[in-house]
Amino acid sequence: MQGGKFGFVGVLLVVVAGVVYSSAFIVNQWELALKLRLGEIVDADYNPGLHWRIPVINEVMKFDSRIQTLDSRPERFLTIEKKDVIVDSFAKWRIASVAQYFRSTGGNPAKTARLLSERINTSLRDEFGKRTIKEVVSGERAEIMALLTKDADEKASELGVEIIDVRVKQIDLPPEVSESVYDRMRAERERVARDLRAKGAEAAERIRADADRQQTVILADAFKQAEELRGEGDAKAAETYANAYDQNREFYAFYRSLAAYRGVFQDGNDMMVLDPNSEFFQYFKAQQGQ
Repeated sequence: MQGGKFGFVGVLLVVVAGVVYSSAFIVNQWELALKLRLGEIVDADYNPGLHWRIPVINEVMKFDSRIQTLDSRPERFLTIEKKDVIVDSFAKWRIASVAQYFRSTGGNPAKTARLLSERINTSLRDEFGKRTIKEVVSGERAEIMALLTKDADEKASELGVEIIDVRVKQIDLPPEVSESVYDRMRAERERVARDLRAKGAEAAERIRADADRQQTVILADAFKQAEELRGEGDAKAAETYANAYDQNREFYAFYRSLAAYRGVFQDGNDMMVLDPNSEFFQYFKAQQGQ
């Protein structure tokens, strides 16, 4: 009898423990929780910690409250110039109102991504449609990102979502436009190259002409200086000869005759027809070496 009592108490404790376990739920610091009663929201304001619910009647749904990333697929937009650009972007978002988020998306991640992408793409389309390609690529990137974030956040508030940041990863031209743009860029670079080559050839001609002019001037100056030196040397030589001649005219005449004999009879094969009484042989005929 006593053993049956203990068995009943044990079963009762197990039942109570099961009821307590199924009635309690824990909300972590990074989570938001909803309590539903037959599909209707009963409470959505839960702080982190232990909370209670009525089993079977109440259902608890939890969502991540941390910042999440929405990486959208590239989309095509028109600029104010009516030119297509392909924009690859991403957004940082988090749940701001868990009740509104549940009513709008049902807590479905795929539906949330689709609805957010639609609103962000609308903001992108509006902002890109006000600007040129140059402005969206480099001119006003920071300003565009700030406006995109603000506009997308306003549109996403109806989903219970806060858009923290919107960023453009890459802006490309469509393939059919890229080739024509590259052709224009290539033609422009070739034109610049031709212009630079022409300027280089012109500069080379100027440098070559200046070098030729300097060469002519240097050669003329060198020739002039050489002639002046040669003239000074000839004058000095003539002066030296004259001074030597004045010191001993007879010896000078003899020395000049010896130099003439050496020059004439050096090879030994020369033939000269001269009058024996000519002055050329005057020192040959001298008996006393006078």
